Amino acid sequence: MLALPVTIRDHIRGPIDAPWTLLEYGDHQCPACRAARPLSEFLLTAFRNRLRFVFRSFPLSNTHPHAQRAAEAAEAAGDQGRFWEMHETLLEHQHALGDDALIEYAARLHLDLSRFVNDLLYRVHTRRIRDDFHGGVKSGVNGTPTFFVNGLRYDGLRDAESLAASLCGSGTHRARPAASSFDMK
Repeated sequence: MLALPVTIRDHIRGPIDAPWTLLEYGDHQCPACRAARPLSEFLLTAFRNRLRFVFRSFPLSNTHPHAQRAAEAAEAAGDQGRFWEMHETLLEHQHALGDDALIEYAARLHLDLSRFVNDLLYRVHTRRIRDDFHGGVKSGVNGTPTFFVNGLRYDGLRDAESLAASLCGSGTHRARPAASSFDMK
């Protein structure tokens, strides 16, 4: 079970009061997280007003040396209302996550650069990231990406049909996405 419930503190796409929630604990330098990104996009489109997608940082710094800093950059962008744009940028540019690249991405997103650099310099967002990480550990997260569907850890196949069935409840076919051939294998 999800140890920390979803709140307005979280990064949420889709209606905040949607009946279904897909939550990902992820790492911006994780290739599997990058590969899973189209799945969440597909489900958000397929379920429109019925699904909210939540992302929480779970940087695996022992494996991905830039993961923590990338998470800090995403949070700094989030403070300026651009979390999702930075999130997408970081996943697309996992090969370049040094400080100079992060500042370049912030400039491309038209962020207040002095504020962004200050946030990175003074590590303003480390507590939030640490809280997300510890919440993940308490929820049984031990790798990325780890998904939770409506508060329960999802360990099934990472394809649209399987995740959609889990979102809607096992055996429920009436609310499946129109096109379920999208496959993340």
